Amino acid sequence: MIVLVALAALIPLLGPSPALHGTGEADAPGTGGIALLRTVLFAALAIPLGELFASRLARSVPGAPEARPRSWSAAAGWAGFVAALGLASVVATGNLVPDSLADIDIGGLYATRDGKLALLEVNGFLAAALCASSARPAAQALPLTAVVVAEALRAHPTTEYSPLLGSGLTLVHLTASSLWVGGLLHVLRTLRGWRDAPEGSALLGLYARVAVFLLAALTATGVCSSLRRMPPGTILEQLTDTAYGRVLLAKVILMAGVCALALWARIRLARASDPLTACSPARGEVYLLALVVAVSGLLTALPVPIRW
Repeated sequence: MIVLVALAALIPLLGPSPALHGTGEADAPGTGGIALLRTVLFAALAIPLGELFASRLARSVPGAPEARPRSWSAAAGWAGFVAALGLASVVATGNLVPDSLADIDIGGLYATRDGKLALLEVNGFLAAALCASSARPAAQALPLTAVVVAEALRAHPTTEYSPLLGSGLTLVHLTASSLWVGGLLHVLRTLRGWRDAPEGSALLGLYARVAVFLLAALTATGVCSSLRRMPPGTILEQLTDTAYGRVLLAKVILMAGVCALALWARIRLARASDPLTACSPARGEVYLLALVVAVSGLLTALPVPIRW
C-alpha cells in the first residue's frame, strides 16, 4: 500500500506528461499551468469552507476553550481570485494560453457560457476574500457557494450527455471534499491551540462522525461520475490506456491511503488511552488529501476519455 501511494503521489508532482505517455493523446499547450491553477482554486475553496464548518463544530463542544487559530480564509480567497483570474484569461483566448495581454478578449467573456461562469468564479472569490476580512466572515459562505455552483456547471457543458445530472454530482462531490479537507485541516489547527484540553477529543470525535457521511457522499458521486465518463465495459482499458484514466486511478489509490489513515485515526480515537494520539494519523491524512487535491486539479485539465 505504501509503495502504491508513493507511486500515485508522483502523478501530480510530475504533471501531465507521464500520464499522457504512450496513450496517443496530445499534450495540449498549458495543461500543466491549468492543472496548477485548478489545484489552487480547489484549495482556495476547501480552506474557507472547512474553516466555517469546523468553527461551527468547535462552538458546539460544551466547555470548549476560546482559543481559535488564525483564519486563513482571506488569504485563500485572494489566492482563489488570482487562480480564477488566470483561468478566465485562458477562456478569454478561446481556451488557449495567452501569449500577451493583447490576446485576452475580456469583453468576449460575457458572450459565452464558459466566460460568464469564469467571471462568476472571479467575482465570487473576490467577494469571499472581502467578506473574510470583514466583521462578519461567515458572509463568505454565499459567494463561495456561488463559486462551487459555477465550477459544477463549468465541468459539464451543455453538449454533454445529461449535463444537469453531471453538474449535480460534481456539486455534491466538490462540496463534500471541501468540507472534509478544509474541515480536518482547521480541526487539527484548533487542537494545536487547545493543547491538552479534554474538549479536543470531543471536537475530533464530532468531526469524525460527520466525516463518515462526507466520505459516503464522495464515494457515491465519484463512482457515478466515473461511470458516466467511462462505461463499465471500458473502465479497465481506459484506466491504463488514457491519461484521464491513469490520473483517476492515482486518485483512487491515494484515496485508499486516506481512508486507511482515517480508519486508523478513528480506532485510536475510540480505543487509545489518550484519544488525541489520533492526531498523528489525522495529520498524515491531511498530507495525502493535499495530494488528492493536486490530482483533482490535474484531472480537470486532461482530455475526457471517449465514451465508446
